[in-house]
Amino acid sequence: MSINYIWFDLGYTLVYQDREQVYARYLKEQGIDVARERIEEAYHLADKYFMREYPGVLAKERDTFFAWYLGVLNHSLGQHFPLTEQCNRILEIQQELVGGWQPFPFTHAVLKSLRERSYRVGLISNWDHTARDVLERNGILPLLDQIVISSEVGIEKPDQAIFQLALERAGTTPEECLYVGDNYYDDVIGSERAGMQSCLINRFGSLGIEELESVHVILSIQELPQLLSASSKIIS
Repeated sequence: MSINYIWFDLGYTLVYQDREQVYARYLKEQGIDVARERIEEAYHLADKYFMREYPGVLAKERDTFFAWYLGVLNHSLGQHFPLTEQCNRILEIQQELVGGWQPFPFTHAVLKSLRERSYRVGLISNWDHTARDVLERNGILPLLDQIVISSEVGIEKPDQAIFQLALERAGTTPEECLYVGDNYYDDVIGSERAGMQSCLINRFGSLGIEELESVHVILSIQELPQLLSASSKIIS
């Protein structure tokens, strides 16, 4: 059966924060200069470490993990700071520079392209009560046919029940669906338990996910239109 419904994760799939710019600014204020590429890699590895070792933590309220996360990030870059002070300043800089979540430069074009090609498009996300505001503020809300958010339905990925709920709401079958996200343990495992095909976003190739096998990896959602044109079945 061919794919006709594409489901997406939200954070670092459709939207992002320029964390690297913020962290680099903080380092500069401390008189420290680190190449952006090293900061990007450190964030990536910290994300994958938390996804693997502490499932679900990154989807919780920021106050429950952010200092902990920064400590891991600092350590990977050989830096040490008072975490409470660093957390507060990082959040201040973030508001000054980027003001929160924003769509990737290609997000709107990819979603519009999929819809123009008659694919239906949905969201299944572990997110708090701010999810719809993020979607509306960034112009993504009108581009989605269905939206299922963990804080609204009381179920979190990787529980297959949240995927099954999305299928019921959309009136489709798992065989017709592809799920795309950046967290193997939430996105790939959860969606495949529900019978969907999946793609894992990992912008650094295999870096940080060396433990995984037989996973279809893409660098970003920009690859989807071409993949879908090449084959109706992503995973063989």
